[in-house]
Amino acid sequence: MPIKWSAVKVSEAMDDVERQINLAEAFLAEAKVKAEIARKIADLPQYLDQRLIHLITEIKRIDNVINAIEAVRQSIPDGAIEAEREHLKNGSQQSLI
Repeated sequence: MPIKWSAVKVSEAMDDVERQINLAEAFLAEAKVKAEIARKIADLPQYLDQRLIHLITEIKRIDNVINAIEAVRQSIPDGAIEAEREHLKNGSQQSLI
């Protein structure tokens, strides 16, 4: 049974999302380093250290986003992208033969 949604558009959207995440990764890595440096501030109260640990943990969750992108890609039925591209290449007119 053919799908009614565009597998190609979903795939392209995930490519766009992944490109944006890749751009963000360097900034997030730098933020993580700066938060780790902040944890080393002398006489830092424990409640602030705990919040910095939480912040670092949240920054590391970028891996969850990357996994979610892959999960979307894996949910596209096998062959759907290729079939849609072939359909678009050949057009939607039926043959008279």
